[in-house]
Amino acid sequence: MDKILVTGGLGFIGSHTVVELQNEGYEVVIIDDLSNSSITVLDGITAISGKKPLFEKLDLKEKARVEAFFKKHNDIKGVIHFAASKAVGESVKEPLLYYENNISTLVYILKELKKLPEASFIFSSSCTVYGQADELPITENAPVKQAESPYGNTKQIGEEIISDTCKVTPNLKAIALRYFNPVGAHESVKIGELPIGVPQNLVPFITQTAIGLRQELSVFGDDYPTSDGTCIRDYIHVVDLAKAHVVALGRLLNYKNKANYETFNLGTGTGSSVLEVVKSFEKVSGKKLNYKIVGRREGDIISAYADTTKANDELGWKTKLSLDDAMRSAWNWEQKVRESK
Repeated sequence: MDKILVTGGLGFIGSHTVVELQNEGYEVVIIDDLSNSSITVLDGITAISGKKPLFEKLDLKEKARVEAFFKKHNDIKGVIHFAASKAVGESVKEPLLYYENNISTLVYILKELKKLPEASFIFSSSCTVYGQADELPITENAPVKQAESPYGNTKQIGEEIISDTCKVTPNLKAIALRYFNPVGAHESVKIGELPIGVPQNLVPFITQTAIGLRQELSVFGDDYPTSDGTCIRDYIHVVDLAKAHVVALGRLLNYKNKANYETFNLGTGTGSSVLEVVKSFEKVSGKKLNYKIVGRREGDIISAYADTTKANDELGWKTKLSLDDAMRSAWNWEQKVRESK
């Protein structure tokens, strides 16, 4: 079976994708620098899929080491590229760190793929490229708006770099997957989201508050023009998202792509408000969550949810798991993480 490189393969989405790739029979090599992940995730992946992927601790900013890796693994057929810094707030404070981490690494990988007879590349992009879209739900034809943060900008620039490279590199095929908001954990409770320090995302903040690690959840603004005044996002279960990567990769490896650079939105197609997510958590956990409404947060858009028609029709993929499923799995995972500490 084809050998696939997964960069950032011990991270949240990466680890779930490695599991799904191995379940489909692919041979997986993981690169991760462990800056925002833990080596113990490798054990979780192995326990779920019954197979230990190859792993190399490597910082993709070190160009010579990237070149050496591709010389050693010259039979790689595809790359799924997750490795990146991903905190919006931090990117505003440390723009150069984000441009170096997220752009130079992408360039080094593409330079290596260009040398191969053929290669398939899946890019981890984001719905942040749309900003506050003019129309909802958001289709792939929605205009890419000026980024709200250096993080969002690295996703836009990343897509442009891949598109420009594909135009002049017939042996390279690529798909950018624009995710909405990934949540939840694997049902085995062997892998999940492991935020280092204070979580940047809503769901781990909810679960950490419920377990007593955080005093209360701040809900940023209840005066938005939405049904309950709180922001709306499209929360997609990470296992559904991981499966979409395997399907997208198969599309390229099996020559089903319609162009050598394509984009797809990955979401559920349903928007949920912050308070709806809180209520879903309270329902599945049986716990009352301590939260308070505070002022709006700078840079937050009002509402974003996907039109998933293209992914449904072209990839033959759609989400199967609900918000309640995601919140239940996230809570089970949080409890397991705290038990083991």
